[in-house]
Amino acid sequence: MARGKIQIKKIENQTNRQVTYSKRRNGLFKKAHELTVLCDAKISIIMISSTQKLHEYISPTITTKQIVDEYQKTVRTDIWSSHYEKMQEHLKKLKEINRNLMMEIRQRRGESLNDLGYEQMVNLIEDMDNSMKVIREKKYKVISSRIDTSRKKLRNVEEIHRGLVLQFDARQEDPHYGLVENEGDYNSMLGFPHGGPRIIAVRLPPNNHHPHPHHHHHHHHHHPSLHSGTGASDLTTFALLE
Repeated sequence: MARGKIQIKKIENQTNRQVTYSKRRNGLFKKAHELTVLCDAKISIIMISSTQKLHEYISPTITTKQIVDEYQKTVRTDIWSSHYEKMQEHLKKLKEINRNLMMEIRQRRGESLNDLGYEQMVNLIEDMDNSMKVIREKKYKVISSRIDTSRKKLRNVEEIHRGLVLQFDARQEDPHYGLVENEGDYNSMLGFPHGGPRIIAVRLPPNNHHPHPHHHHHHHHHHPSLHSGTGASDLTTFALLE
């Protein structure tokens, strides 16, 4: 049964298109290899798929450059010369741009100004003023950012300082600096056995930090006030006799 003729048109389905491309590419390369062996031909095939993948076949007895050289010799053209001329033209333009930039840099440094006319000098001054404005704005942004950072650090330090002050005040006002109500716990804390001497902490008047011994016996004189945690420097302890 004869095979039906395949209509030649673009395969719309992408998967089918890639499968067909792969099969026919392999078949084409196989035929090129057969021509190389059977007929001693020099063959070079370059293929680029719709997905931009490059596939190439070159006869084992020759290189791609040799094929191109053979092509130029046969058709009497110079591909490399044309390409070289384009590269030279592009290089010339780049050199011109570089010269202009170097001249602009020298002029902004106050050099090479002799060839400038009045309008060119005015334009140069305006360009430099605009550049200075941009630099100033950038500088102010940097300064502002540093100021904000410093303020944040200062607020953190102040917060830490306030916390330390509160802790210090709380320790100064701790009731353990005053009269101990639970005598047993106080004795135990100080290391005295049960029934040891009882101790009371009092705050003396400012001018009487060193009381005389007879104050212990005459309780009808001025009574020292109980210590309320105003400071450890005026704290005095007395052993109460049984």
